[in-house]
Amino acid sequence: MNGLSTRQTVGTNLGFVTLVSVVAAIGGLLFGYDTAVISGAIVFMQQKFHLGPGMQGWAVSCLMIGAIVGAGCAGVLSDRFGRKKMLIIAGILFAIGSIGSAVPPTISQFVIARIIGGVGIGISSTLVPLYIAEIAPAKHRGSLVSLNQLAVVIGISAIYFVNMWVANMGSLAWDISSAWRWMFGLGVVPGCVFIFLLVFVPESPRWLEKQGMGDKALRVLARINGTDRAEAELSEIRETLQNESENLGLLFRPGFRIALVVGIVLAILQQVTGINAIMYYAPEIFKHTGAGTNASLIETVITGADNLVFTLVSLWLIDRVGRKVLLLIGSAVMTVSLAVVGYAFHTGQTAGYLVLVFILLFVAAFAVSFGPIVWLVMAEIFPTRIRGRATAIASVALWAADYAVSQSFPVLLNSVGVASTFWTFGILSLVAFVFTMALVPETKGKSLEEIERSWGRGNLRTPAK
Repeated sequence: MNGLSTRQTVGTNLGFVTLVSVVAAIGGLLFGYDTAVISGAIVFMQQKFHLGPGMQGWAVSCLMIGAIVGAGCAGVLSDRFGRKKMLIIAGILFAIGSIGSAVPPTISQFVIARIIGGVGIGISSTLVPLYIAEIAPAKHRGSLVSLNQLAVVIGISAIYFVNMWVANMGSLAWDISSAWRWMFGLGVVPGCVFIFLLVFVPESPRWLEKQGMGDKALRVLARINGTDRAEAELSEIRETLQNESENLGLLFRPGFRIALVVGIVLAILQQVTGINAIMYYAPEIFKHTGAGTNASLIETVITGADNLVFTLVSLWLIDRVGRKVLLLIGSAVMTVSLAVVGYAFHTGQTAGYLVLVFILLFVAAFAVSFGPIVWLVMAEIFPTRIRGRATAIASVALWAADYAVSQSFPVLLNSVGVASTFWTFGILSLVAFVFTMALVPETKGKSLEEIERSWGRGNLRTPAK
């Protein structure tokens, strides 16, 4: 991948840009692995450390504290040092966090290690979609950026299998003393793979041009789109950069204010509609239906597979149907699904497969819509000069919402009950539908520079041609 200076292409080199995107998206796999590993481990940790509902929520949500810090720093640091260097640092922090989470004798030391790993997750979750968006051709940007969400889902699905495999290796006593340690420690393997492969990918051409390294930017763009298109694209990037301020006050100008609102509110809605309550606490939720420990782990694996299949469906649809239509369909189905799940728990009709079916329907709708598209839109809608910092602001909002949900979910289950908790998520899914209808733009088929100019003209909400 380093032979950029000696090779020029005639047309879009989709194989090259896909390969680079896949490498970057391994950061999404780390994200999925590290956020979902707790779902299988928390059952045993709860018994090992005698955790109450509040401390159980803290053991799950402490990762998000690190992620908030990482996301908050990612924008400024990546705008200064580059997307690639910061992704490598993210991989290193993830590996340290995985090892540290596997060995602690106390819950306090576990929390510290999870926060360290969380900083790496916050950085990668912010920068992976941003990096892919900055190298991807407009025609394929949706599906390429969504590779990140596919990797997140693969990480989640993989850890569900790993958790079940590790938990079945020994007795319950061994599970409580050791199984959860292996669940966390095995994360060091994908972390090291990520660090190694990042050495071979190029830096973002838009970041290179912003730093005054136009020759390097042109070589990267030529490898992606061919020489002729690369020169035209670089000219467009330069023109856009010349008309931009590096001050975050740019986000409060007319037009861009809407971009800021869309980025932040979509980020929050992605989390408060309940997806990670299900991803983190799936075994606990299924236990409320009467399933035993092994059955609940199996149903959790089925949920992960459902998430994976419909994320693949989203990759196929996102550049064909568009962002906004999928968000509307997804949030509508999510609302109905959560209402039915809440009703089932309210009436006690949880035997059989009713709850499982509608949780699977909710996860499928989320995977097609809010899962990949929110990260994509966050990476698309902000101005180039401050894209890193602006995306970081939205990412911080996302992780803060994730923290609030994961911390409060066990408490809500023990206070207002399962039914009211799911109905709350359903109401917020309805809010997501209304917000999308009113404010979210369609960005399908537009270059990042076209999107930016459209905000300034105030006409981004018209469909892309």
